[in-house]
Amino acid sequence: MRAAVLHEIGQDKLDVVDDMEATGFGPGKVKLRVRATGLCHSDLSAMSGVLPQPAPFVPGHEGAGEVIDVGDGVTGLKQGDRVLMCWLPACGACPSCKRGQTQLCLAGFMNAGTPNFRRSGGDVFGFAGTGTFAEEVVVAAGCAVPIPDDVPYEIAALIGCGVTTGLGAAINTAKVAVGSSVAVIGCGGVGISTIQGARVRGAAQIVAVDPVASRREAALRFGATEAVSPEEFADARQRITAGEGFDYVFEVVGRSATARTAYENTRRGGTLCVVGAGAMDDYFQVNMFELFFDEKRILPSMYGGGDVLRSYERAIALWRAGRIDLEGLITHRVRLAEINDALDQMRSGEALRTCIEI
Repeated sequence: MRAAVLHEIGQDKLDVVDDMEATGFGPGKVKLRVRATGLCHSDLSAMSGVLPQPAPFVPGHEGAGEVIDVGDGVTGLKQGDRVLMCWLPACGACPSCKRGQTQLCLAGFMNAGTPNFRRSGGDVFGFAGTGTFAEEVVVAAGCAVPIPDDVPYEIAALIGCGVTTGLGAAINTAKVAVGSSVAVIGCGGVGISTIQGARVRGAAQIVAVDPVASRREAALRFGATEAVSPEEFADARQRITAGEGFDYVFEVVGRSATARTAYENTRRGGTLCVVGAGAMDDYFQVNMFELFFDEKRILPSMYGGGDVLRSYERAIALWRAGRIDLEGLITHRVRLAEINDALDQMRSGEALRTCIEI
């Protein structure tokens, strides 16, 4: 089958090959035909080495498709079922799952260290244990979540990570209050979803902050009340909050510098929500006096900060009700052979999200 593979960490182009094989099918596993996959910035971070990932690997972790086959012991799934892929499935038995924090379950990470593809040159990993930039993939049954027939594959793929992460940051983690002021730093696909989550929660002012003009324009279409460049952020804070700072500031970039900017623009007693996935050697610093004196809450948000299956259902319900716009996130559709063009668009900031039609 065809797949896009990164041979070495640090390369900026993917090699589209036609001799890839999905491996590992057996008890407790399902084989899926990928119909659509989102291009998330985490894929770029894994390619560059910011996020740890063994190579060679097939990127992609936002995917949707149909079940080709089910292994022994798999229940609730059958051939032909429409599913989205959950890259971080919950085991249901670990302490995190028993506490209801299924987004912190580590069972899914166990799959990330096992190759799930093979070609003539040897084994190939799938990013985050999935690898959706391929025509077929074998995953644990818990990774395949059935979706209703009215949900297009393209939308389901985005719900699999970016939409769930952004909405959940505002709804589950920060619990944005009605009438509050919000700033979102970083307006890619996850940032746009965070903006939509803040709007659903009833925020009065939502300021989008991004250096790319096209992203700022898009943020306004998705519910931001104002969109500014980083250089204009201080002025927006003064005008909107009289200099006090925002009630909630979301960092959706994954860098300590922007996290520090977010902290400084959060009001005393307000909430900084860190959504971006950053590097292990990039340290965010606060001094002990300001930590005590300003009483700002610092809340990391992992995969939307809540039960992912419930979050999927909520995203679908909000989409059906017209409360969030998911069609608008699908800004491009390209063939697998054109994937490098899509990557270039993501790097240049010209696209919020690219949905790749396999």
